[in-house]
Amino acid sequence: MSIFLGYAATILVFFFTYNIFTLGLNIQFGYAGILNFTVITFMAMGAYFYAVFVMPRADTANQVYYILGLHWPWPLAMIAGVVASGAVGYLIGLIALKRLRSDYLAIVTLATGTLIYGLAGNQQHLFDGWAGLFNVNQPFQSVATNSPNEYSWILVLISGLLMLGVWWFANRLYSSPLGRSMRAIREDQEVVDAFGKNTFKIRMLAMVIGCVIVGLGGILTIQYIGALSPAGWTTGETFVVWAALLVGGRGNNLGSIVGSLLVAVVFNEATRYLPQVSSNPNLIPDLRNIIIGALVIGVLWFRPQGVLPERKPKFFEVPLTNTIATEDSDSRSIATGAGA
Repeated sequence: MSIFLGYAATILVFFFTYNIFTLGLNIQFGYAGILNFTVITFMAMGAYFYAVFVMPRADTANQVYYILGLHWPWPLAMIAGVVASGAVGYLIGLIALKRLRSDYLAIVTLATGTLIYGLAGNQQHLFDGWAGLFNVNQPFQSVATNSPNEYSWILVLISGLLMLGVWWFANRLYSSPLGRSMRAIREDQEVVDAFGKNTFKIRMLAMVIGCVIVGLGGILTIQYIGALSPAGWTTGETFVVWAALLVGGRGNNLGSIVGSLLVAVVFNEATRYLPQVSSNPNLIPDLRNIIIGALVIGVLWFRPQGVLPERKPKFFEVPLTNTIATEDSDSRSIATGAGA
């Protein structure tokens, strides 16, 4: 029973964190049309900076190196982590959003993410290189050591509440004037420019907000696992988040949740707990990637708007018959007035 509860808690934590990742990407791509192909990098930045703020000084005697080591309380470290993730997103936005659009923007974000990945791995004194950070201080540390299952359910509650908060914020942003401006830029940036809107500022806001949200998901990830290395934030993880958004439906926050459930949980995470085939240990991971890829291709081919498409506002339309009757009545009134 305890094994089942631990498994269920793990799946729920991953479900909530992937929801946060997908909602952050939806604000960038679904709202503002920003092709961020390195979204998982901001997950790592939030997780890494949370870790170096909450952990004690590096243990150089055992050849463990990382910057800072301030040993802050975990709530303050969480704030520092999301601020750092937003700051990295702002710096990338200065490079990518000022003059680039569409495919070129995607290439720059991908190249920048690869650069950060190599820098974090090759520079051991930043985040302990390719070995990564481990034994990261977790919230409610005493519960984590005494009762792992109980601690898992505490993290389920925390991540679930934070996911609901992000979902509420994303919905409010969607219906706000800022959200409408983002979607207008997504459809036709030149028209929005012509109306005098600062499109660079609006896109930068979407970029930073999305990075902050994704960084929050990264903090929850490292809080639950207690460790992170560069092997945990490769381009394959970015593909999973993008697949969840495309399958669920871009521009629809509820669709982001559905996509996270189908892609990130059912096909990606839940299959990790299946028993391996002794003759071919890589069979299940390979099948997992093939199934996710086939699912994305099938959705893009047969239902490109996703499982739950974006709900666009419907404007009031006067029926054609009423319009004709009104025009005829106006014509008779004009004619009568002219005859008089």
